[in-house]
Amino acid sequence: MSIQRCAPGGWRDAVQAVLDGGGRFAGAWAAGHDGTRCWSAAFTGVDGELSALVCRADTGAVPTIIDLVAAADWDEREAHDLHGLRFDGHDPLRALAAHPDDAAAWMTPAPRTGVHDVAVGPIHAGVIESGHFRFHVVGERILALDPRLFYKHRGLERAAQGRSADAGIAYAQRACGGCAVTNTVAYAQAVEETRGLWPDHHTRIGRTLLLELERLYNHLNDISAICAGVGFALGTMAFAALKDRAQQLNQHLTGHRFLFGTIGVGASRLALDRAATDRAREVLRDLRADAATAWRTLEFAGPLQARLDDVGVLSEADAARLGAGGPAARASGVATDARSTSPRLAYESFTPASPRRASGDVAARLDLRAAELQATWDILDGLLIAPIAPGSATRRTAPVPLGLSVVESPRGATLAVVETDDDHLARLHLRTGSYANWPALAHATAGNLLPDFPLINKSFELCYACVDR
Repeated sequence: MSIQRCAPGGWRDAVQAVLDGGGRFAGAWAAGHDGTRCWSAAFTGVDGELSALVCRADTGAVPTIIDLVAAADWDEREAHDLHGLRFDGHDPLRALAAHPDDAAAWMTPAPRTGVHDVAVGPIHAGVIESGHFRFHVVGERILALDPRLFYKHRGLERAAQGRSADAGIAYAQRACGGCAVTNTVAYAQAVEETRGLWPDHHTRIGRTLLLELERLYNHLNDISAICAGVGFALGTMAFAALKDRAQQLNQHLTGHRFLFGTIGVGASRLALDRAATDRAREVLRDLRADAATAWRTLEFAGPLQARLDDVGVLSEADAARLGAGGPAARASGVATDARSTSPRLAYESFTPASPRRASGDVAARLDLRAAELQATWDILDGLLIAPIAPGSATRRTAPVPLGLSVVESPRGATLAVVETDDDHLARLHLRTGSYANWPALAHATAGNLLPDFPLINKSFELCYACVDR
């Protein structure tokens, strides 16, 4: 990992140089230590190598980069609301984490003649986190969507400051239940970067197994949710049952359906003997066969298939421009997957899945998850062919004060940023796959009919809680 420091006057040139070299924006964050204020951004190179640009912001202002990196829009708006940074040239700098009463301060400007606002949430009929959607519509046609999240500022990142780096993993884990393994693996790897540690073979195997178990139940759940979005109860219940069986396996293997408490810093706690791995492979083979049967039902369900094509289209160009990731990006033809370049994990010879037709619509996002399930079945079967032993990490490089890690979650790449001071946390920042994809969801919604939004929303199936950090 490389770190480059610059003054505000050289910030845009430094960012442009990284982009010209093939770097991909991974996230940005604000920090302040010893009376200084900094604005930093992380980038992934073509080989997956991470780099960071750090800009001093002593005056509280830095130039915006949203014209260079549209995906930085939310990062800058959040830093303005929570840390008071100003971004020269970001105009209008609309509120994001702050919730002003003045609608003009946070909503997309829209013409008023013939345009109506439809407000949904933040309280919903289901048991989900708070999220408000403001639709600007003409009739039933959506002109623009403003998602308003950040309702519960839990203060996880702030509460982690001053804790030991080992204790900080609990705060990363609780950012999102559905991506608890992803967040803790990303955190652990970032801390290990600061300590100069490298995970051994057993640690890489154990963490990869847990990541794919997490991906398995999430993808099964997401397919069920898409079926629910069109009222196809047979598919909804079939894949919900499969998801529950996958979580029962999690419970049996680790003691927790959401795999909490399974990741440690500098070590892997997972231990499965031959009987446990053989039993797990048997359960997964049965699950795979039943999922294949349920999938054939979906493929031949005319009323379901008729609702999916050309709905919620996210083009390849827009997916790349907005920094989308995960299944949402791959369904649009953007073949980015952090598993392809994850030397700290056991993803040797991994190739990202692709849909049969990268059309960027609901149909492609559904198809992409089915394709990814095949890869996950294969990875899990290969990892469970032998007993799983606990692991550790060894010193490879000198300690450094900043650690970065990117891990592929079921919803896209998650960035963990750890800044340490004498092995205590000076800063923790998580930018999850959901965070990166919310702007892409809003863009894909425009131009569609209002009744199609639940289906579009479920085809992205993003997390609300992970922005309530």
